[in-house]
Amino acid sequence: MATQTLPQSEVQESKKTATQYVYSFGGGKADGNGKMKDDLGGKGAGLAEMTNAGLPVPPGFTIQTEACREYMRTNSVSAEVERQMDAALKRLEDLQGQKLGKGENPLLVSVRSGAKFSMPGMMDTILNLGLNDQSVESLSKRSNNARFAADSYVSSRCSAAWFWTSQSMVSTKYSMPRRSRRKPNSIPTSTSKR
Repeated sequence: MATQTLPQSEVQESKKTATQYVYSFGGGKADGNGKMKDDLGGKGAGLAEMTNAGLPVPPGFTIQTEACREYMRTNSVSAEVERQMDAALKRLEDLQGQKLGKGENPLLVSVRSGAKFSMPGMMDTILNLGLNDQSVESLSKRSNNARFAADSYVSSRCSAAWFWTSQSMVSTKYSMPRRSRRKPNSIPTSTSKR
C-alpha cells in the first residue's frame, strides 16, 4: 500500500483559535472598532470607534453576535462566554470603582440590543440592572430622593421581567434575584399625589 504525503500548505492545523465573544470599551481604549458592525452591531461598533477616538464614552462591553448563534445551536451559554462576561464585568467594575448591585454606590448598567442595521422596536432596553432590595436603599440615600429610587427600581424590575421571560439567551448568573417580601424601609409604595 502506497502512502502519499500532503504538501505543507494542505495540512490543516489542529489548533482551534479561541473566539472573542465579549469586547470591552472604556478607559480610553476599546477591543473593537467601527468596522466591526457584523460582530458588534451598529451600537457596539459605534461605541468602540468613539472610545478609540478619545471621546468620553462611559465604559461597558458588547457581547458579539456569535455568542447568540452559539446559544441557539446548543441551547446554553458556554463556559467560555461566561468567563469572558465575568472578565468584562470585572474590568467595568474596576474602571468605575463600583460593584454591580452592591455597596453604598452600586454599579447599575443598561442592557441594549443592537444589530448591524437599525431595527427600531427590535427589543426593549433594560435600565438599572443591578438594583435590588439592598442597592435601591443605597440609591435612595445617595440621590437623597426616595421617589426617584423607587421609580427606578420598579421600572428596572418590569423591563427585566419582560426581558427574562421573552428572550432565550439569558445567563442565570446575571439574572435578577427573587424579590423578597420585605419592602425597602425608605421607599414610598403609594403612587398617590401628595
